[in-house]
Amino acid sequence: MHLILASTSSYRRQLLERLQHPFDVVHPEVDETPLDGESGPQTAERLALAKARAVALHHPDALVIGSDQVAYAGDRRFGKPGTVDGAIAQLRQMRGQSVIFHTGVAVVHARTGTEDIEGVPTEVRFRDLDDAEIIRYVNAEHVLDCAGSAKSEGLGISLLDALSGDDPTALVGLPLIALSRMLRRHGLALP
Repeated sequence: MHLILASTSSYRRQLLERLQHPFDVVHPEVDETPLDGESGPQTAERLALAKARAVALHHPDALVIGSDQVAYAGDRRFGKPGTVDGAIAQLRQMRGQSVIFHTGVAVVHARTGTEDIEGVPTEVRFRDLDDAEIIRYVNAEHVLDCAGSAKSEGLGISLLDALSGDDPTALVGLPLIALSRMLRRHGLALP
């Protein structure tokens, strides 16, 4: 079965490689602006589905995977910082706080009209970081393309007090437990 990852994220690509099934990568053309009144989980799940649908339109016989992640605490959202100053500012806001990283994952098969969507939250409790720790971290690890400015799969784990969730890969950006369940429903044999 032809599998496509609707993402150019190197993190998602590396995670999907764990399932040992060949796949292609296609960049989805999707506006990622949150809608007014939309919660973090709603945004992540809507965008995951929108990315999969956008690519599935051009590849109707493939199973297309879309994913998106929104980090939030209360009504504050923490996207990709884009700059070193942005990453430092985000980590200052998150220090000593619990932040939810909600990852939406979708599988779309346009030919059959089937769509699956799941959301997987991970609660991340940040240590009460001092400015020197934040600056050392941001200078040591490339985090400008990472929601919330921290990579738990790397040095960012040292910034945390605890994590809580059902799928450790969700925090990295592609919840493989949920995705495997969805792919099996579509007839893909795993393992």
